[in-house]
Amino acid sequence: MTWTIIGVLIAVGFLFLLLEVLVLPGTNIAGVLGFVLLAVGIWQAFAVYGGMAGTITLLVTLVLSFITLYYALKSKTWKRAALSKNIESRVNLVDEKIKPGDKGKTISRLAPMGKAEFGGEFVEVKTMSQFIDPDVDIEIVKIENNQIIVKKI
Repeated sequence: MTWTIIGVLIAVGFLFLLLEVLVLPGTNIAGVLGFVLLAVGIWQAFAVYGGMAGTITLLVTLVLSFITLYYALKSKTWKRAALSKNIESRVNLVDEKIKPGDKGKTISRLAPMGKAEFGGEFVEVKTMSQFIDPDVDIEIVKIENNQIIVKKI
């Protein structure tokens, strides 16, 4: 076995370990295969080239592992891979336009929550206790904690 094959075994082992950490969460075949390939590469260096070459291969592999771990744990590495867009929208922020006593129409079935239209604006509403079918006239009873509570007219 040549140094090229040993180097390829170790490099592919590293690639499988990175694949395990970055893409496939949990313990999968890629992580196990990566450790096996690293171990086979180091073992072949000991078996074919002797103790000194095997020890050097082991030390180089360990140093490369620590360098890879260091760069993988740096925050800038993960900032490039992580989702950086924040969701700033809110569900059902009740505007001043909608107030108790307003009348509207259900768009979907309220069981007990669903969609309704008030003055051309679509909002999520909640009934007091009953189910209300679509296309039924409703009235806002109260608004508490950004929940619009309605009743059937």
